[in-house]
Amino acid sequence: MSKEKNRINPFFESYNTPHDTVPFDKIQTEDFEEAIMEGIRRDDEEINNIINDPAEPTFENTIARDDVEKGEHYYDLLGRAETAFSCLLSAETNDELDALAQKLSPILTKHQNDVSLNEKLFERVKYVYEHHRPLNAEEEMLLNNSYQGFVRSGALLDKEGKEKLRKITEDLDMLTLQFSQNLLKENKAYKLVITDKEQLAGLPNSAIEAAAKTAKENKDAEERNVSEAWTFTLDFPSYSPFMTYSTQRELRKQMYMARNTEGTHDNDTNNIEICKKIVNLRREKAQLLGYDTHADFILKRRMASSKENVYKLLNDLIAAYKPSAIKEVAEIEAMAKEMEGKDFELMPWDFSFYSHKLQVKKYNLDAEMLRPYFELKNVIKGVFSLATTLYGITFKENKEIPVYHPDVKAYEVFDKDGSYLAVLYADFHPRKGKQGGAWMTEYQGQYINYKGKNIRPHVSVVTNFTKPTDDKPALLTLGEVQTFLHEFGHSLHGMFANTKYESLSGTNVWWDFVELPSQFMENYAIEKEFLRTFAFHYQTDEPLPDELIERIHKARNYNAAYACMRQVSFGLLDMAYYTQNKPFTADLIDFEKKAWHDAIVTKEIPDTCMTTQFSHIMSGGYSAGYYSYKWAEVLDADAFSVFKKSGIFSKETAQRFRDEVLSKGGTEHPMTLYKRFRGGEPTIDALLERDGIKK
Repeated sequence: MSKEKNRINPFFESYNTPHDTVPFDKIQTEDFEEAIMEGIRRDDEEINNIINDPAEPTFENTIARDDVEKGEHYYDLLGRAETAFSCLLSAETNDELDALAQKLSPILTKHQNDVSLNEKLFERVKYVYEHHRPLNAEEEMLLNNSYQGFVRSGALLDKEGKEKLRKITEDLDMLTLQFSQNLLKENKAYKLVITDKEQLAGLPNSAIEAAAKTAKENKDAEERNVSEAWTFTLDFPSYSPFMTYSTQRELRKQMYMARNTEGTHDNDTNNIEICKKIVNLRREKAQLLGYDTHADFILKRRMASSKENVYKLLNDLIAAYKPSAIKEVAEIEAMAKEMEGKDFELMPWDFSFYSHKLQVKKYNLDAEMLRPYFELKNVIKGVFSLATTLYGITFKENKEIPVYHPDVKAYEVFDKDGSYLAVLYADFHPRKGKQGGAWMTEYQGQYINYKGKNIRPHVSVVTNFTKPTDDKPALLTLGEVQTFLHEFGHSLHGMFANTKYESLSGTNVWWDFVELPSQFMENYAIEKEFLRTFAFHYQTDEPLPDELIERIHKARNYNAAYACMRQVSFGLLDMAYYTQNKPFTADLIDFEKKAWHDAIVTKEIPDTCMTTQFSHIMSGGYSAGYYSYKWAEVLDADAFSVFKKSGIFSKETAQRFRDEVLSKGGTEHPMTLYKRFRGGEPTIDALLERDGIKK
């Protein structure tokens, strides 16, 4: 598209939007490239200003520099444009944006390397690191992070080492981008189109209606010259009900194999060699920087601190949970044989189906029984009102705030004193250009500017929840309610940020601490007092019956040990790749099966592969860090036990959690923050009790 005459790139001027939010309605694709290239030029200009400053390097003129001569947003152009661009690549991409990402990725990586390997700039940072004035805790953390950031990016390497590092980081950035783009294409390319109504046997109406709507949107009936069609995809709200309820074993197998072989097919979206290259390049980078493995490099800046501590956590969990997990699977196998005959062999595509049958038998509980009580608009009210109850904050939709897709809603968030706190974007449903899964992200971080003004954050919650149908609103499962609470917990961490420096605010914490606020919120999902505030039948307005809540509580630990082993298996796989200290040449699928063997309690299929779709550890920042979910689970169970003692809606406890954890970001060591809230270090006891492992 050619540029309109006299049109100004919206990134180049004040946004003139509520709270300076991103003007998505004005941005065109070519604006990103222009703004990013100019942002790089301005970055270079600022770096030259710093290194050519004749004054002695100080914390103020080198580390926490505030240069206001050029105007409010002059020097943060690159950050603003790159953040908006990367967020859209996850939530609303297309072929044009994907191609632009391929073009810009090496340019941005080169720029990052030019900064982190700038010898004159590092000399000034090093001087301040060694000769600084007395600093407070936050300033000390910023200085330490700045110095360590340079060192961990190769500042101490010789010329040859720096050139090697440049090449490694450029290749890594391209490969991780390619991994993500391949996975999205693989995911969206598959669909199971059913044209025979009998093949819908067992499926609940909600799944059938959603599949009919998808088929209609895709014109699948017309394409096959039939009157009716039902289309199922690999998006979780479609895939999960199919695997749980469909009586068609062969179709379940087809869906399972499609989902579990993503990235392994002989086509141009195969991720096998890409994964090997990513693992090897991360090892090479770590060894170039003086570490034995990538895990050693990563864990240097984590609460766990060493691979030995990670393995201790994972092995302790195996010891505590695996015996129960084996019993859980045996029960499901027995149920399957009872229904199908003693010669029936339970396969992975059968697990959800018979597990669900056993759950109904044991607890008379089915996810579809609960769905009518979890209308999305009511769940939103419930989650927002929980935040109001705990922290006094309120939410108001503002339709004047531009959004990047009609599905997205934007809310202003106000603190308990009525002052403006943040902007929250909410994007709930799957669509073509959106990655699978759920995440929280940020369009603007919190910080205090040179005028002393507290710049408040713009955060976004992105999920892939069940969509509304032609005659029903969006009705969620209990699992989706938990996911909402999880991502909302991350958003609270972002919204409550109250630090001076943006790089230390909100969720900018060590990765094995970042999941505490999110997993903490999940605890509320089954609390009766919370459910009473929003769980009303979408047609009759009747509250979720006490009897159903009681069943939820009885079933809360159903397959808890199996679920734990599944997470531990992913942690083992992650660590197996990133504790390699020699070139990785193994067969990826075979390696995967051996790596997680100790935590596996169900039958495995030879050709399936998790690695090729494991975004967390390949492209999502969790390499040598997937254990974080279980690490933080220990923290969240321990933290919630404090609320259980004082009352789950205790304003005083919530205020302490906000003050000591949520608002502090990464300004101090995470264990220091946690102990200040808790009064001591966490133990695993609360987690074992919550999961029914320890009575």
